[in-house]
Amino acid sequence: MAAHRKPRQRSAGGNTARTAWTIALTGAATATGFNGTGHAEPQLTPAQVKAKVDKLYQEAEAATEKYNGAKEQADAGRQRIRNLQDQAARKTEKLNAAREALGSMAAAQYRDGGLDPALQLALSEDPDRYLDGAEFAERAGNRQASSVASVRKQLREIEQLRGAAHVELTSLKSRQAELKRHKKTITGKLDSARTLLTRLTAEEQARLDDRATRSSTGGRDALASPGSAAAQAPNARAAAAVSYAYAKLGSPYVWGATGPNAFDCSGLTQAAYREAGVSLPRTTYAQIDAGRRVSRSELRPGDLVFFYSGISHVGLYIGNGQMIHAPNPSAPVRVAPLDEMPFAGATRVA
Repeated sequence: MAAHRKPRQRSAGGNTARTAWTIALTGAATATGFNGTGHAEPQLTPAQVKAKVDKLYQEAEAATEKYNGAKEQADAGRQRIRNLQDQAARKTEKLNAAREALGSMAAAQYRDGGLDPALQLALSEDPDRYLDGAEFAERAGNRQASSVASVRKQLREIEQLRGAAHVELTSLKSRQAELKRHKKTITGKLDSARTLLTRLTAEEQARLDDRATRSSTGGRDALASPGSAAAQAPNARAAAAVSYAYAKLGSPYVWGATGPNAFDCSGLTQAAYREAGVSLPRTTYAQIDAGRRVSRSELRPGDLVFFYSGISHVGLYIGNGQMIHAPNPSAPVRVAPLDEMPFAGATRVA
């Protein structure tokens, strides 16, 4: 007789597991459709691309100014470390000379010592001469004590210099880490902007490039010569800065650059006034405090004009509501209206 077997029952858990697996696959496919390569992001209009790119450029420039500030502090820290090391080296040389003098003095005492002063007096053939010598020896002892005290002081000073150098080195390492963070932010923003620009057709990109070119050269047509703006400057230094900026029209924007062939925004204004004999800080948020604040109605050629709430952009005013500035990697140094960006303030530095 054939054995009777009960039909195998499918467990509810098995159905549940299979159902869950199916849902998981469906969910993964759906997720891929929305987030992966299976689903294209919405097509942006050229205007939307430009708006996003401009925002990325502005964020990159804000990070650039932070980078510039950290670099300025790091460079100053390196110089302080070099100065401390030089001071320590000079004091070490002086200390070594003092130690040699003390060593010679100690050797002489060892050779001449060993007898009690009273016994030396008793045995001396010339007591008067001995007494004179003893008086000299006492004075020499006082000088020796002074030399020892001087050596101890120099040792303390050298240790203090070494401690200060260690503090500066620790601060420098922190600044270097900060530089790396800002650099990563900048390059990430710029890469995102470049990726967005690749969505535009060649014709759309050419239209944007042509608009930037017209802006960069239009200033030359509006101003017959740099002298027409420089003549309205409040003084010779401001006029020299305007002439320098005018001569740099068309130069490329490179973040962190201060000339002479490429600039970022604060690098251009710093270079312009450096040419005029005026030393400006490196960053926009320091440059705005480098002179006397002036209102927009008081602007004269050569004034520094600042933009955005974080003071992350600066240009050089040239009159008629225009400035020369280094905008971003998509456009060279050019003439632009002040209304191109949200105005934040102005400073007269010369």
